[in-house]
Amino acid sequence: MLNYLWGFMIVIGIVVGVLTGTIGEVSTGTLNSAKEAVTLCITMLGFMSLWTGIMQVAKSAGITEAFTRFLRPLIRLLFPDLPKDHIVNEYIASNFIANILGLGWAATPMGLKAMTELKKLNNNSEIASCDMCTFLIINISSLQLIPVNIIAYRSQYGSVNPTEILGAALVATTISTIAGVIFSVVARKLWKSR
Repeated sequence: MLNYLWGFMIVIGIVVGVLTGTIGEVSTGTLNSAKEAVTLCITMLGFMSLWTGIMQVAKSAGITEAFTRFLRPLIRLLFPDLPKDHIVNEYIASNFIANILGLGWAATPMGLKAMTELKKLNNNSEIASCDMCTFLIINISSLQLIPVNIIAYRSQYGSVNPTEILGAALVATTISTIAGVIFSVVARKLWKSR
């Protein structure tokens, strides 16, 4: 569906450019945007490499495992139906840790593994379980201590102080995560009471 939407927007842009006699500006804008996209990707690759390396050092040093143990009570509270020693707990904790550190692209593989295991625990049903919904909600709300992507974008586009948004981002993601947790807990109770 999204491919059709993008294709439609491209065709409309070209048609409007031809009809208004501004096809030259459309071409120039397209080329400039392509150049900017490549530059942004190179900048993001640098940030991603740095933080992925830091995550690997943290994993080797046992910091990730310590965070996982620290998060276990929270995971038990949010996902009371999960078996205690199931591998899904580790995937969920790794996903949460990567998201908290602002490493969304590092969180994605663990999130996919967690969802695969949650689906298996849900008897491969096509209807999402409460645990799957809770995981998705918390993953989307994503409490972030360091919003790496936004800092990278701000740096790329010439911000004098790309990290000045840290406080606002922490407040916003804390509120969204609290709202997501409250919604998940209430929805689970309502679902179980029916």
